[in-house]
Amino acid sequence: MAESGMSGTTARRALLVLSFGGPEKEEDVVPFLENVTRGRGIPRERLVEVGEHYYRFGGKSPINDQNLDIIDHLRTEIESRGLDLPVYFGNRNWEPYVEDTTKQMAADGVTEAIVFATSAWGGYSGDIQYREDIERALQSCRDVGITPPSMTKIRPFHDHPLFLSAFARLVDEARQSLPVEQQDNARLLFTAHSVPLSADEASSVDSTHRYSGQVLTAAREIRALSSFASDGDDGTDVELVWQSRSGPPHIPWLEPDICDHLEETVAGERGDDRPIVLVPVGFISDHMEVMWDLDNEAADTAADLGVTMVRAATPGPTPEFTELVLDLVANAER
Repeated sequence: MAESGMSGTTARRALLVLSFGGPEKEEDVVPFLENVTRGRGIPRERLVEVGEHYYRFGGKSPINDQNLDIIDHLRTEIESRGLDLPVYFGNRNWEPYVEDTTKQMAADGVTEAIVFATSAWGGYSGDIQYREDIERALQSCRDVGITPPSMTKIRPFHDHPLFLSAFARLVDEARQSLPVEQQDNARLLFTAHSVPLSADEASSVDSTHRYSGQVLTAAREIRALSSFASDGDDGTDVELVWQSRSGPPHIPWLEPDICDHLEETVAGERGDDRPIVLVPVGFISDHMEVMWDLDNEAADTAADLGVTMVRAATPGPTPEFTELVLDLVANAER
């Protein structure tokens, strides 16, 4: 059952939080991965292997609970402002499916929905694919004779001041968690989800506006807003790495991979063994790619190399993020 913001509401406008989805228990893992990889012809036994990360956590992805946490914060703030804006939740790949949520909104009398997708970025997977989800949900209503609400997707928000300032604050908190004697010497390292080079290049003819360019620009601005900016400008740029690549090895993806980069810069010629503040700039919440790829694989690599590494939190649960979403909603209404 799709989760409704307020049962029996008479409001005709609503906010839909649209996300990727994740399994809730072990028996959900393979069906979930079948949804994610639909049409790619990946054998079931391979999906069982891929699902190992989820099995390590009892088959439950953290993403749904984290999205519900974001929604709870939104509802609390909406109520405190005296607004009549029910909040709904829908996913692409697992329950509550966006198709079901859209039908529920129609049944509740919602005629206009503003859609907040849980990705800050442009490009196919960060923006266009969510627009496809919306169109599929609208068509699923039409197919059964239901008039769906109009749905307007909020723009990518990687450049929003509240997104950048929230991350900068979390960067400083992570730095302060290091032993005092290590803080001044800390190294700042940004990471985001890798994509195939072809997909990145297709996202814009202008490299600055490609997904990779958006991530780089955001990382630079976060550094400039953080305590690292006071370290002085020595002409070096931010360090940006990539994670969570998948697919055939012969297809080039954005590089360097975070673990490869750690080994090269620490154990290689550079020999940089300073403590690291790792910033998952590509993510708004601590879902599986953060918990597994960073808190397990990257953390293990750093430990093997004898380097101290702390990770900045993601901004989804913060007051700044709640304010960001409602600011984007207000601008989408104009």
